[in-house]
Amino acid sequence: MIFRTVKNPLVLLTAALLLSLNGIAQAVTTQLEQLAPDAIHSETLKALAKTLRFGHYKKRYLDNALSAELLDAQIQQLDSSRLYFLQHDIESFETYRSKLDDAIRNGDPSPAFSIYNRYQQRVEERLNYLLGEIERGLEHLDFDRDEVMDTDRETAPWATTTEQLDELWRKRLKSTVLNLKFSDKSTDEAAKILRTRYQNQLNRLHQNTAEDAFSLFANAYTSLYDPHTQYFSPRTSENFNINMRLSLEGIGAVLQNQDEHTKVVRLIPAGPADKQGQLKAADLIIGVGQGEDEPIVDVVGWRLDEVVDLIRGPKNSTVRLEVQREGSEGKTTRTINIVRNEVKLEEQAAQKKLIEMMRDGVKHKIGVISIPTFYIDFRALQAGEANYRSTTRDVEQLLSELLKEGIEGLIIDLRNNGGGSLKEAVELSGLFIPKGPVVQIKDTVGRIRVESDLDPKFFDIPLQVIVNRLSASASEIFAGAIKDYNRGLIVGSPTYGKGTVQALYPLNHGQLKLTQQMFYRISGISTQNKGVEPHISLPDIYDPEQIGESTAKGALPWDAVKPLPHNNSNRVLGSQLTAIELRHNERAANEPDLIAIQAEIQHRRDRKIDSLPPNEHTLRQMREQNEALQLSIENRRRSAKDLPKLTSLAELESERTQHNETINLEKDTLLRESTEVMLDYLSIQTTVMH
Repeated sequence: MIFRTVKNPLVLLTAALLLSLNGIAQAVTTQLEQLAPDAIHSETLKALAKTLRFGHYKKRYLDNALSAELLDAQIQQLDSSRLYFLQHDIESFETYRSKLDDAIRNGDPSPAFSIYNRYQQRVEERLNYLLGEIERGLEHLDFDRDEVMDTDRETAPWATTTEQLDELWRKRLKSTVLNLKFSDKSTDEAAKILRTRYQNQLNRLHQNTAEDAFSLFANAYTSLYDPHTQYFSPRTSENFNINMRLSLEGIGAVLQNQDEHTKVVRLIPAGPADKQGQLKAADLIIGVGQGEDEPIVDVVGWRLDEVVDLIRGPKNSTVRLEVQREGSEGKTTRTINIVRNEVKLEEQAAQKKLIEMMRDGVKHKIGVISIPTFYIDFRALQAGEANYRSTTRDVEQLLSELLKEGIEGLIIDLRNNGGGSLKEAVELSGLFIPKGPVVQIKDTVGRIRVESDLDPKFFDIPLQVIVNRLSASASEIFAGAIKDYNRGLIVGSPTYGKGTVQALYPLNHGQLKLTQQMFYRISGISTQNKGVEPHISLPDIYDPEQIGESTAKGALPWDAVKPLPHNNSNRVLGSQLTAIELRHNERAANEPDLIAIQAEIQHRRDRKIDSLPPNEHTLRQMREQNEALQLSIENRRRSAKDLPKLTSLAELESERTQHNETINLEKDTLLRESTEVMLDYLSIQTTVMH
């Protein structure tokens, strides 16, 4: 996201994938009590409304229309799958539909607390139901019964009776037990695990505080403006600030809640989890253990801040994570050991690699510089140190070294780069253009500020930029500038599509991350929602229907401003692109690794279903079919490359988890193909020049 603080005008750009916490319990109660707002919540609500009204990029008024949306947003945040509230609960909430705007104006969050208290009551009922079913004995669930369980209930009708909810939850319990059985747990072991899980959830329910209720309502309110505007309670603010300083001693992963689970959103480049190589984006963390011997604690249903606290720990200590790969049917688990450490700036720095490839009997040298984030050592800069570290400085040094080694072209790898410093995005662009505008930034009143490169020094070398769906914000500014100047090839998949700027505003209680600005390419178009389209498309394992700004509810719309005059380099011509794309398509149709990636992507998308049969035989059959198809895809690839075939997915998983910190063309299919595209580009340019 683009990010800045009010006290410090430093602008940062990072992906919209930051850890969001919901506070922490401050007291333990013995019975489910009715929560009520504190005086500080009234003051904070008024301050929140004022800041949103006058500071947010999107102008919204406190009126009945906003009130109606806010009611729906709060219900959605509490019960998105419609598994707790009954129809008559929803009907009773209608009395607030046109009153929440007045409540906010008056600093009165009590209507939101009434809804939250009802939610807690319903959750308690469901947990007691589940515990009762377990005590009856899991055998009565009838795992051979043919029936269907809806997995996507966001638009399902609300249950009208408790009996209807019981039926929904019976199927969910049955499915959960089957998942445990598929992980080689006996029925008795499953019962023990689930009894502990649901009792712990019930205990935590009794520990919820007024702070939890207020934070949820405040974030339902902020979500009506855009998905990047968030209220941080004092506890959440502390965690956010720790993450922004990258000083957290943990595993280096960004997490979020997904229903009852903790989901891995992304890994911090060069962090412990990234280096270990086994934890992946979209994994679900279901258990956490300390050291080599401590038992793994089931964390399903835990609050996000509690899971984070459990994962966080002293440097050089070990944490064990029990994870599930996110899938559509019966899931098995695996345990991953990660040694905690700090994410250091030097480990996130740009890295170079000299690649030598043969084509038509001639050896070619291509330089690759991978940039995990747009970084700068601001403390050293502000202290006046002459040799402070930054992305641009490091890339310039690495490129100078590669040029001495005789490279013919340069590849900048921005895959999974979620952003960072705006200053560095502009200055890095300046290394590859003579000088000129790089990005336009528009504020809440429509004023446009232009950030430009004023240094005429640049590297006039054939350039390619690799991007994917997780390339965001600063990455999109750089890739967009290179494309608009026609300076180099953009290869990969459409980027994330984050084109907004956030600032942190301190409140009397917590703080607000507020969207204040939007940025635009020099061509005038925004990256918002649409991202940067590549010249040459490569397959991407990240599904654009699941990941990206366009998938976020309430995302600001795409728009455009006037383009800026700039000097076109004419390095990339339309006729050249046609020829390059033709050669790429020919390889993609015949290259075993590319074919396998495409097949795996198609397989993942074909597996998306909205319902499951909670039947042991049927689910086991579905699982076996899925594994057989995955194995078949891999073995077809191996056969085409004269490699020995595998007999199980376990062998494949073992291979894939072997992490290599260096650039490896054999393992990195997309980089290898990008290098081939670069050779096409060079050969066509040479032909044109001659």
